[in-house]
Amino acid sequence: MTAKSIDGKAFAQKIVEALRVEVAKFHAQSGVKPALAVILVGEDAASQVYVRNKGKKAVEAGFESLEFRLDAAVSEQALLDKISALNNDEAVHGILVQLPLPEHIDSDKVLNHIAPEKDVDGFHPVNIGRLWSGNPVSIPCTPLGCSLILKDYFGDLSGKQAVVVGRSNIVGKPMAALLLQMNATVCIAHSKTADLPALLAQADIVVAAVGQANFIRGEWLKADAVVLDVGINRITDEDGQTKLVGDVDFISAREKVAAITPVPGGIGPMTIACLLKNTLACARKIQGL
Repeated sequence: MTAKSIDGKAFAQKIVEALRVEVAKFHAQSGVKPALAVILVGEDAASQVYVRNKGKKAVEAGFESLEFRLDAAVSEQALLDKISALNNDEAVHGILVQLPLPEHIDSDKVLNHIAPEKDVDGFHPVNIGRLWSGNPVSIPCTPLGCSLILKDYFGDLSGKQAVVVGRSNIVGKPMAALLLQMNATVCIAHSKTADLPALLAQADIVVAAVGQANFIRGEWLKADAVVLDVGINRITDEDGQTKLVGDVDFISAREKVAAITPVPGGIGPMTIACLLKNTLACARKIQGL
């Protein structure tokens, strides 16, 4: 059996097309476009690609896309001041600071400085608390994208056994919260977990977010499992070519499981689409719509 490859790019495009309609309605009701402000610090190549793609999709869906590029040597205070200005700008509905930041800047301090009502990444402690209490506005974008794929695939997740491999604040923990809200039975695994293969062998759903290339082997997985691979790792193949791979060994896994997201083309596009969903949700709340 060869697994179904879940086309995240096509799924995300449907979300963007639906958002275009919703944004037009919002514009007609409020007289303003939902505006997303993205701050990029430094010249990290991957970050520049991400910011460019976010801006392109934002414009495609009818959003106002604002980019602020700061030098890598910018002081932490100057960055905080920029965020303060955007917090106070009534024309801005969502603020995103592209990670990673230079080492001299405290990322937690920066992310916590974004006004919760404009925190489209869903990383502010207020929004994390709202997520765990079941009343979110902004949900971390990657877990949100995963949840939409799972809802589309299963319909009802009640009674499903889910294992999240990774316990980060960006993916692992919020993913667990969303799975619990969808009535799955959830286990979070990590570097200290004993006998991970035995745990994964029982899982109907696996979300891999451990940050290690090809870490999870196909033989560890249940035959009818659905695997969402959040990992993005750059490796050099036998021919000396650099390529992107996930945290799951795709070749061995696709011969075992029912469905799996590829890397690239799986969760990545969904993350951007969900960023825009969050931006519209923030805009509606700010405008009282």
